[in-house]
Amino acid sequence: MKILVYLTHPHVEAWNFHDRHKEQISRHLEKVSVVVCRNSKEFLASLPSAEGVIVWYFKPEWEEISPHLKWIATPAAGKDWIEVEPGSNLTVLFGGFHGLMMAESVLGAALYFCKAFQFSHDLQKKKKWARVKLSQRITSLHQKKVTILGFGRIGQTLGRVFKPFGCYLTGVKRRAIDPPDYFDDGDKIVNADQLAQVLPETDHLIVVLPGEADTQGLLTRNHFKQLPRHCVVYNVGRGNAYREIDLVHALREKYIAGAYLDVFETEPLPETSELWAMENVLIQPHLSAASPHYLDLFIEELIPRLKNGHV
Repeated sequence: MKILVYLTHPHVEAWNFHDRHKEQISRHLEKVSVVVCRNSKEFLASLPSAEGVIVWYFKPEWEEISPHLKWIATPAAGKDWIEVEPGSNLTVLFGGFHGLMMAESVLGAALYFCKAFQFSHDLQKKKKWARVKLSQRITSLHQKKVTILGFGRIGQTLGRVFKPFGCYLTGVKRRAIDPPDYFDDGDKIVNADQLAQVLPETDHLIVVLPGEADTQGLLTRNHFKQLPRHCVVYNVGRGNAYREIDLVHALREKYIAGAYLDVFETEPLPETSELWAMENVLIQPHLSAASPHYLDLFIEELIPRLKNGHV
């Protein structure tokens, strides 16, 4: 089998395929030839003879020059960048390893807000031992109600990480599922139609929605108004879940206390965005799943899927 790899990223080193990854695949898979491409020209030139490809993105028109292609694998969890023709027989494998890395980011952001770390840092720069002022801002995750909008694989991993802090969890899912094994009597799973019922009791709202047509604008300005004023919103899904202008309005009018934002309607986030200057906003540039081990984890996940004939 010839596997063609085109995994390069101009900005994030951890998202580049290296020799150790090639060696890892070759060591575990017999009769496999791994060809690494450093640019699109090399990739397209080799594509006609490939049986499998490992890529960040794939265009529908590339199927026409891929007569032997059986499967496409991508480290990405989102389906935004892999496009195949309708009715295609190609198997597409998406990454499923992102949950713990994203949970580290969201948990870190939650503690950033709960423990008033930004205020602490501001006081530190002023050399102020302001215990009274700081103590008045510190809260806890214990017994707080965490609503996870998008309770799939990643959402459930997030819930598992938050649960030991004594949170009450609500998973919001489009289709009914059995509760995960870490749920107890204070936790629940609700249908997306019940979202408006759980928002008023939410202390932390974590959005993990994919960028699909039926998630477009799912959260409205009225939804933000239904949240308690002490609620913090986290978005590590996609930036289409709400109109950014509505989130800015909610933050400016203090309908919510703050937001950790990793994804946006437009990326990179324009310098003209009001979000940059808001003191109650923590911004990361679409890196909630970033880790030095990113592709190592992907290869570890991919190898057994290939060995077990999932393609």
